[in-house]
Amino acid sequence: MSEYELYNAPQSTCSQRVRYTLHVKGLSFVEHKLDLFRSDQLKPEYLAINPNGLVPALVHNGKPIIDSSVILEYLEDIHPDVAPLRPSDPLRIAEMRAKMRYIDEVPTPAVRVPSYNLAFLPHYQAMSEEEFHAVCDSKPLRREFLMKMGRTGFPQAEMDEAMARLQRGVDRFASWIAESGGPFVLGRDLTLADIAIMPVIVRLDDINLAHLWAGAPAVGRWFDLIRKSEAFPRTYYHGSLLTEKYPHLQALRTTAA
Repeated sequence: MSEYELYNAPQSTCSQRVRYTLHVKGLSFVEHKLDLFRSDQLKPEYLAINPNGLVPALVHNGKPIIDSSVILEYLEDIHPDVAPLRPSDPLRIAEMRAKMRYIDEVPTPAVRVPSYNLAFLPHYQAMSEEEFHAVCDSKPLRREFLMKMGRTGFPQAEMDEAMARLQRGVDRFASWIAESGGPFVLGRDLTLADIAIMPVIVRLDDINLAHLWAGAPAVGRWFDLIRKSEAFPRTYYHGSLLTEKYPHLQALRTTAA
């Protein structure tokens, strides 16, 4: 049995962060793929690992670590000399962490709005009102988010706000690369800040929102470097992109092209 067990979902952006970090550091792990629409994350055996009912959760030698940002830091704490992903200078570490906090506060939650409206809404529309409310009530940290979406989708005002937050997030990301001299967030070396924002950029590209960085070629160059990394295809195996799981999104992408 591997010392690491990762409970995650293929399309979960937070899960993708952790998978990528494990692969960058060359750590073998047993992957448990949870089906979120079957509420695997709400079953008693998983809630015993993560009472928040969210993915991912990493179990290391029988001890659970939850929250993707916490997991990234934990892996760096215990394997600091294997493919280092954190600067050595405390001030630079603080800078990296501040950027990660911004990523978690602004673009990461914002990308859920178009993701749910485009990909996940049909699943909830197929439910009765009672079934939908039961699902909402079963999700400790996502209840209010789902209630706002309802069974008709987020209203245009919510979509507009999310898109504005995403544009601000991408613009801030581009400014970080410019200030550091690139090609990564803090300069020459890949850090946890890059990995934190990676799934947001991948998701935006996947759902035809790459135009958000049309005026920032440094973001495109950064994305090319990430996609060429050895860890990327191992992280984004088939089924990890929304367009691979939901045919109607692939059709939209083809139409847009």
